[in-house]
Amino acid sequence: MNAPHFDALGTPIRRGHIDTPQVRLAYEDWGDPHAPPLLLIMGLGAQMLLWPDGFCRRLVEAGFRVIRYDNRDIGLSGRIRSLVPPPNLWWLIARAQLGMQSKVPYTLEDMADDTAALLDGLGLEQAHVVGGSMGGMIAQVFAGRYPARVASLAVIFSSTCQPFLPPTAPSLLWKLLRKPRPETGLHGQKAHVKALFQALGSAAYPVDEAEMDALIDRLGERGIDGGGARRQLMALLGTGDLRRYAQRIQARTCVIHGAKDRMLPPAAGRAVARAILGAEFHLIAGMGHDLPRQLWPLLTRLIACNALPVTRDITVPDEHAVVARAAA
Repeated sequence: MNAPHFDALGTPIRRGHIDTPQVRLAYEDWGDPHAPPLLLIMGLGAQMLLWPDGFCRRLVEAGFRVIRYDNRDIGLSGRIRSLVPPPNLWWLIARAQLGMQSKVPYTLEDMADDTAALLDGLGLEQAHVVGGSMGGMIAQVFAGRYPARVASLAVIFSSTCQPFLPPTAPSLLWKLLRKPRPETGLHGQKAHVKALFQALGSAAYPVDEAEMDALIDRLGERGIDGGGARRQLMALLGTGDLRRYAQRIQARTCVIHGAKDRMLPPAAGRAVARAILGAEFHLIAGMGHDLPRQLWPLLTRLIACNALPVTRDITVPDEHAVVARAAA
């Protein structure tokens, strides 16, 4: 295990790479290595930094060893190069809306296998798993394929990708698919990322612009890769209806979704909760498709209460409204 360094508040963080059969994955390992491991899987085109440092620190304070990583094709992890021409993206989108599988360079199954290989490389038989957005889809596949390796599961603003779910808001889809002009370079890439973050965010919980700019600068230093994000999108679209995995999940599960999510409307989160036996569904007032600082206490509490039932007697803070709580 790598020797840790310490953040400004003294939290130990170990950084490294794991070589999987297909790709090298960059990871960070926070907190006490003897605490229950909690693995964070981030979404489409999103580096591990989209699990904010402060949020990770809260999870460490809640009693977890927190592991976050860059998926293949993003951040400091390796790239997958395909020798075959990529399929037409609009054709993939049309088939995905019907829940159909398509031939793509790699799928969410491959990304779930990356997750298993990461745990192997860290010497972990089992972990609590939290997935956000496409990471929640990878988490469903992983928990369905490797049930013994998942101690508990939390799925945040995600979907089963089943047929006829409400689509992404058209204006947001356009922002997601639009490429910055090549001549604008890194500045154009950062501007594109900022516009996307602002469109995805929770209007009720605005992010300080200087804080957002600092995060985007960190992302830029680690490498913003539109080609990698596009291949991840093809994996998402090509894998098809995920209920075949969700219905096999055995782990205790909570599903968390924002009431104001325009990327994946709340119906997508409800579909996940319906597909997983015994899952609890939490619809959060004012929350979009992000992890606003103001909601970290609530989100940490929901994850901890699901993962460690002994904490269920802890009350969710009153200042953060949970619009709906229901068993699937």
